This record gives sequence, structure tokens and C-alpha cells, in this order.
Amino acid sequence: MKPASFKYYAPTTADEALAHLAEHGWDAKVLAGGQSLIPMMNFRLAQPAVLVDLNNVSELSYIRPAGDGGLSVGAMTRQRQVEHDPLVAERAPLIYEAMPKIAYPQIRSRGTFGGSIAHADPSAELVAASVALSGRFRLRRPTGERWVPADEFFLGLFTTVLEPDELLVEVALPPPQPRSGWSFLEVSRRHHDFALVGIAAVVSLDKAGQCKQARLVYFSVGDGPVEAHGAAGLLKGEVPTPKAIREAAETAGDVDLDPSSDINASTEYRRHLAKVLGRRALTQAFARARGKE
Repeated sequence: MKPASFKYYAPTTADEALAHLAEHGWDAKVLAGGQSLIPMMNFRLAQPAVLVDLNNVSELSYIRPAGDGGLSVGAMTRQRQVEHDPLVAERAPLIYEAMPKIAYPQIRSRGTFGGSIAHADPSAELVAASVALSGRFRLRRPTGERWVPADEFFLGLFTTVLEPDELLVEVALPPPQPRSGWSFLEVSRRHHDFALVGIAAVVSLDKAGQCKQARLVYFSVGDGPVEAHGAAGLLKGEVPTPKAIREAAETAGDVDLDPSSDINASTEYRRHLAKVLGRRALTQAFARARGKE
């Protein structure tokens, strides 16, 4: 099918793009990589009256070291660039590990870092990873800007706190903590398909080898990223033995998650995958935290 008719703007600055959004409000959609929006428009699942194309706004494409040891990524930075940047590998290894799992190289060459996050697909790798890392998002509007924590940004299925006159312009990722580890795992029917279940895990240990903090964020198990608070609570203050890790993974699958059934997987199978991936991810993350991967 062909998309419905629309007005098209191709601004060259963020201010110009924001002016168009302020003028047209909910009638406008932002075009970043277009890997999700254009197919939806072709099938007329989305019919925006106005399209604001950000591909000429070069100021939103960058990867920069932050003063605190973390990382700042512009919203229009291509996923392929993030995938191969050594600074990302050094300062945000969870993101570096997640990038090759996103679709195919052809998709990543056009898809953007911020576009995937703003789209808020519950199966998106970067959505879960940004929450697990306690990332922050800088949102701009014509009258100013605000910072929103990743775990407050996603409201539900393809829904975020973004207002119609706002743009996600930057993602700030904090530096890895001492004695911390990470893991990013997913299971799909075919390599690079959407995950049936996935997990982004970040843990840290204290000097005594006990779990100081654990964040387990699952994706493809709900209307957005789902954090396993119960599992994390079981681990905090404990030595992460195989038994403790197994109990935490079981709690995540049985208590923290409430996945639905669909044509791809049943609720029971998704719970099973969540337990298996939780155990593997925690084992790998704690091993990395000890420096013994």
C-alpha cells in the first residue's frame, strides 16, 4: 500500500524542527531512521498529516564522553555507528553488547539510537538497556528542555512522556561502577528476529563480594520494559551463589513478570525463557563483576 497524503518538512536545525512540531502538534510525526514509521505509514497504521524529517539535523548525531566518565549519545546517531564505536565499548559495554542483536546490519545502518527509544516498542533492545543502565533522556521543546530518567519515560505500548512539541535530543548513560558487571541476552525464533524474551542485567558487588545492586530489565514480556524488582531484592546484600541466582531467576519468572500469550509463544514458555535467561544473565554479570568472566 501507499501512505496517506501528508505535508513534508526537512529542517536543518533542531530549533526549526521544534517550530514545526509546535505548529502542528499531534498532527505531526518525527521521521528519524524510518525503520518503524515508514512501514506503518505504508500499511496506513499511522497516518500523520505532517512529517518532520530529522535526517538533515546533523547537530543531533554524535557520541561524546561525559565528564563523569559516562557517555552522551545524540538521538540521530545511527545504530551502526554506536555498534562500532570504541568509546561505547569502554563506557557503556551493555549497549555495545546489545547493538548487534538489533535487527540486521542494513536496518542498523539507517535506524537511529534515539528513534528506537522514542518509538517505545516493548520488544526493543535499547528500551530495556537504557532502563537497566539508569539512563537519562534530554527532551527539548521551543520553550526549554527537561531531563527524564529512563524508567519514567516509558508509559506503555508505544507510549512515552514525550509531548507533541518535544524532541528526544540526547541520551545520557552513566559510567560503569566499580566491581560491576552486565549481561544482555535474548531468545528469538531466528537470528535478528524480534525477541520472544530478552533481558538486560546490571549488577555490582561490594568489597565483601556481596551484591550491592542488581537491575534486571526484561523485554518482550509486557507493554514496555519490565523490571524484576522482586528478583533484585532477593539478591541485594547476598553473596551471589548459584543457588541465590537460581532463586532470583525463578522469582523473576513466577512473580515479577506477567507475560501474555500470542502466536509466537505462550505465557508458560515465556516464563520458562525468563527464568533461563535470568539465570544465565546473572551468572555472566556477576562473573564480570568479579573480573572472572
